[in-house]
Amino acid sequence: MRVTTHGDYLVQLARWARIFPVNIYLVREDDSLTLVDTGMSGRAQVVVDQAKSIGLPITRIVLTHSDPDHIGGLDELRALLPDAEVLMTGLSARILSGEVKLDRHGGQTEPTSPKPLANTMPTSLIEPGDTIGSLRVISAPGHKPDQIALIDQRDNTLIAGDAFQTKRGLAVAGTIRWLFPFPAFATVDKAAALQTARELRLLKPSRLATGHGDVLESPAESMNRAIAEAARKVEREATHAV
Repeated sequence: MRVTTHGDYLVQLARWARIFPVNIYLVREDDSLTLVDTGMSGRAQVVVDQAKSIGLPITRIVLTHSDPDHIGGLDELRALLPDAEVLMTGLSARILSGEVKLDRHGGQTEPTSPKPLANTMPTSLIEPGDTIGSLRVISAPGHKPDQIALIDQRDNTLIAGDAFQTKRGLAVAGTIRWLFPFPAFATVDKAAALQTARELRLLKPSRLATGHGDVLESPAESMNRAIAEAARKVEREATHAV
């Protein structure tokens, strides 16, 4: 797992960094750490050991959304961190419990045979506008309807989940990068993803941290180009659908 520090507060832990990067983040507070997403299973002890090397306990686990590469390590981490808060949206909780299943368009259905995606359930539910330590919760649907982003109110670092990807070039969710197309393939609503990207850009982030790819410093112009590209594609698809 590649570990990289960005600024004063953000530590990126990237699994399979060169081939199929799956990022999780530790956000430093004065007396603790917030873990954003849990990645795939099998690396929980590495995450806990990294927190120990920083010298602060992980007291909060936050999920940006319920895709397997963001929640796969949740149960393992919860077993190692039994006192940590577990925070997610109400919709994420319903998906993880098996109560709700998303179809390929992001619609919610009730499965005939409910199957939980994780045994760990939230200790508290979060919604846009809430604060988690220094992080403010931002609604970010499009890639998935339950997705949130988080902005650090100290230095304006944006942790965007899969609202953007930086692997093989910055792109809005739903815009295919053929050398790394997987986030685009998993995006359920490209128009909503575009609107989310525009709203996140208005936050004027100082750096952009995504679920897949390197952290991008001073991302404004790159975000502008990615949003313009996504807008052209959404408009073109809408025209062809008429």
